[in-house]
Amino acid sequence: MVFTAIGALALTGCGDDGDGGKTKPDGGASGGTKDSASSVELPKLNGEKISVAAVWTGPEQANFVKVLKEFEKRTGAKVTFVPAQDPIVNFLGTKIAGGQPPDVAMIPQVGAIQQAVAKKWAKPAGPEAKAQLAKNYSKVWQDLGAVDGTQYGVYFKAANKSLIWYNTKAFENAGAAEPKTWKDFLTTAETVSASGVTPVSVGGADGWTLTDWFENIYLSQAGPEKYDQLAQHKIKWTDPSVKDALTTLAQLFGKPSLIAGGADGALQTEFPASVTQTFTGGDQPKGAMVFEGDFVGINIAQTKAKIGTDAKVFPFPAVGAESPVVTGGDAAVALKDGKGAQALLTWLASTDAAKIWAEQGGFISPNKALDAAAYPNEVQRTMAKALIAAGDAVRFDMSDQAPQSFGGTPGKGEWKTLQDFLKSPKDIAGTQAKLESDAAKAYKS
Repeated sequence: MVFTAIGALALTGCGDDGDGGKTKPDGGASGGTKDSASSVELPKLNGEKISVAAVWTGPEQANFVKVLKEFEKRTGAKVTFVPAQDPIVNFLGTKIAGGQPPDVAMIPQVGAIQQAVAKKWAKPAGPEAKAQLAKNYSKVWQDLGAVDGTQYGVYFKAANKSLIWYNTKAFENAGAAEPKTWKDFLTTAETVSASGVTPVSVGGADGWTLTDWFENIYLSQAGPEKYDQLAQHKIKWTDPSVKDALTTLAQLFGKPSLIAGGADGALQTEFPASVTQTFTGGDQPKGAMVFEGDFVGINIAQTKAKIGTDAKVFPFPAVGAESPVVTGGDAAVALKDGKGAQALLTWLASTDAAKIWAEQGGFISPNKALDAAAYPNEVQRTMAKALIAAGDAVRFDMSDQAPQSFGGTPGKGEWKTLQDFLKSPKDIAGTQAKLESDAAKAYKS
């Protein structure tokens, strides 16, 4: 998931957070000892300065800061949040070239982790972090953070990216029901359109949302084996399975009347606005449905809509035999040797750290040991349980597995080509050819 970073935030002076070093309510003492509830043991860092780079802004940044503040309380470290920019590999390269790499980076693409390892930037996770991962994480999440059998990444934040959110008033007025298949989804869209509300809000200004549309359709239609092959570029983007998925996606993108603002409007709509315009305006929103992951809840919180009543969610409609389960995530990777960076990785792999953000909402943890009761509402709990229940059957966001020049750069590669496809959905062959050309160059380099 991608947002533009904003101003820096230093977490200095919050080591005791006004509690004078007293015992915390959970029984753990400030300063870095074993916590009785989570059994995570952290070292005393005594004012050691640690910097953490991430692309998160707004509420996401604020919630992550709460996690970092608790780490400060337990260890005595002083942590600075460094706002990063996409593509994050380029951002980190600039910092490293300038001799100022962050201690830890939150990396949102598997391919970017692999690039960081190839460039010899990343440091392997230590035994304490790996112990937390072994205890709290399914194998798929450990493997996603490993390169050639060595653990580097700790996936702290995950996403269920196979969800459609909808405005309940708009659905009720139209007499629409939650669809289960792609065919039913298109019928529902037409039903909502006939009621006078544009059915689908698309944040096409952010190319990553369009890759998620494609990936959900492709996984459901082509199946997990083909998905893995395309993700690794073992089959070409000119493969007939890609043609089938683009043809299916064009059934929506090819009907401007079904998209808020049409293609031109969608291409000028950033992801946060695609959500808020779905849940403002009462029963006459600009769009009745918006596709994206559980993190949509963060943006809904910026409106007056209440999740579970005004805003509800259903699984991405099945194109093939089963509904897809596509996930994404952000992994903590150490870029410096040192006790502080490794302690932070250990903390982020713990249940306690996950619980802090889970309670704020707009977040799903891949930590299977986290009690679902930590999430603030039943909708959030349901999404989290679905992701954990899928276990090793989930498939990670395909574009995030690709080299960043193809799958994670604004204005280039897959993002740009799918934006062009949104504007000209009839040009399926041309879209495939451009995707393959860009992918071949990226994977070769």
